[in-house]
Amino acid sequence: MAKLTQSAKQVRGRKMLTVKVKNAKYNSVSSNRWLQRQLNDPYVAEAKRVGYRSRAAFKLIQLDEKYHFLGKGKRIVDLGCAPGGWTQIAAMRNKGSGEIVGMDLLPTEPIEGAILLQQDFTAPEAPDMIKALLHGPADVVMSDMAANTTGVQNIDHLRSMGLVEIAYEFAKEILAEGGIFIAKVFQGGTESNLLNDMKQNFTKVTHYKPDASRQDSVEMYVVAQGFKG
Repeated sequence: MAKLTQSAKQVRGRKMLTVKVKNAKYNSVSSNRWLQRQLNDPYVAEAKRVGYRSRAAFKLIQLDEKYHFLGKGKRIVDLGCAPGGWTQIAAMRNKGSGEIVGMDLLPTEPIEGAILLQQDFTAPEAPDMIKALLHGPADVVMSDMAANTTGVQNIDHLRSMGLVEIAYEFAKEILAEGGIFIAKVFQGGTESNLLNDMKQNFTKVTHYKPDASRQDSVEMYVVAQGFKG
């Protein structure tokens, strides 16, 4: 694996040659726009250079640069882990110790130092499957899960928040005292009722948008630190 830049924040500032995509006969305008964005995205290029599964790896790197929750010997749960970018970073920073269990509807290629499950986390049996493999309380529960979009803003928001709520309820069951919960949210942040509950169960709750999140994206992350148990 190639050497990573000193800080992931340096990636966006790199100068790249602009790649223009010709309108393909069988591609839609939106498909061509997506392809051009991918080809000109510095985080996509850097992920390929250093061997990361996806550009999302840099989001976790930047979250850890700010909140310092990864490290040797951690027990970590990664919900919505495919294609494995977050799990890959967590395993690297675990340095061969600790435990990582990842789960996703989609298959994820094996990652050394992690157990990866292809399973719907909303299924009743899913939480117990993770608990059985983790062998103790988790230090970190992180969720990059996102619902399939319909194009209807209200519906998409409700679906996304539903996943956050499910992940949060699970986090309260499995986190060790002092643990951290991180989840992707959309459309302006976390619902007030959920946010109030987090503030009762954690010492500090904030929202953060990593530099690696695309500037036109409405995604951000809710970060709940210091689980009270």
